[in-house]
Amino acid sequence: MAQNDPAAKKVLDGVNAKIKTFKAITATFSLKSVTSKGTNNGVRTGSVSLKGHKYLMKQSKVEIICDGSKIYNFDGNKTITVSGVDDAGSTLSPQILLSNFYDKDYTYKLVSSVGTFYQVELVPNDKRKNVQKINIFIDKEKNFITKAKVLDKSNNTIELTISNTNTNASVSDDIFQFNKNKYPKDVEILD
Repeated sequence: MAQNDPAAKKVLDGVNAKIKTFKAITATFSLKSVTSKGTNNGVRTGSVSLKGHKYLMKQSKVEIICDGSKIYNFDGNKTITVSGVDDAGSTLSPQILLSNFYDKDYTYKLVSSVGTFYQVELVPNDKRKNVQKINIFIDKEKNFITKAKVLDKSNNTIELTISNTNTNASVSDDIFQFNKNKYPKDVEILD
């Protein structure tokens, strides 16, 4: 098993400690998807609100609500999938980024500290996951993740860029509560 890089751990622990000092965070994000052949599948944008271990992500009509124990994923059409927080450990969710996920699920190393960003490479310990590696970029001054590049096993890349971050946001707990009445009457709930 590969060894973890102490320099990367120091950077990741610093980010984790800083995030825990914020009561709530809001931000916008963009997801750029590129196939293994270099075909750009375009950019999708959205917003995220975080408070403790709860979050709300919106991307066009798609909505993901995490109330801290369950995740409700509305596909923007007719289906809501419900899963437990523990079942979602394989995806790079806001909740994963708010915990010290790197200590148990990944091997990590500091790839670069040149310029204004740290770049840390994460490789999953569980080789069954669809991810080969994740490179995260941390703003040295803000001590905050601003970008992540995910390379899957098919060599497709998803680049997540976080912007317009407000770490002093006022966020109501109500937005993290699932309310079936907000969705179409014929929505199907799968759990």
